[in-house]
Amino acid sequence: MSTAIQNKRSRKRPRIQTDPAEATNTTDSKMSLKEAEDAAKTPIAEKSGVIYLGRIPHGFYEDEMRAYFSQFGTIDRLRLCRNKATGKSKHYAFIQFSSVEVARIVAETMNNYLLYGHILKCKLLAECECDENMWIGANRKWKVAPLAKIRRLRHERRRPPEVWNQLQRKENRRRLSKVKRWETAGISYSLG
Repeated sequence: MSTAIQNKRSRKRPRIQTDPAEATNTTDSKMSLKEAEDAAKTPIAEKSGVIYLGRIPHGFYEDEMRAYFSQFGTIDRLRLCRNKATGKSKHYAFIQFSSVEVARIVAETMNNYLLYGHILKCKLLAECECDENMWIGANRKWKVAPLAKIRRLRHERRRPPEVWNQLQRKENRRRLSKVKRWETAGISYSLG
């Protein structure tokens, strides 16, 4: 059982007294009518709502999404799913709003919405469909890793002499095996 459900069950709501005689005879265990009305007016903490947004067009990234969807309400978390190697968009995202009602309105409004020539698919996710792992990397600006530079530095790194000697022996064995295969095929060639 999740902690949110446990917390909700353990919290007691104030008892509203309907009988005026009961309101005048308050004891320590009972609340006055005014206190009960004030407690009823205070908003209970709302649950956040999560939507799935699919078929996202190219160019509609995190900054544009946040700017566009913030017109509906407060965005707690936003994650555009990307390819780990290339950083390109996988064309779907998850957006968490501070209120379930706002998320429901967004899902109804934005489902089948035409944006940059793509028809968006938007649906409200239930709590059981949401997982904390889907928010890894949320609210971060995507930064492209300089893969060419990383590969170049890895290739050009200094190696200890024993590793270098091992690489030379391996290359010499490879060249000798090629020369032997060419000789059996009737080709005479020297790799010098």
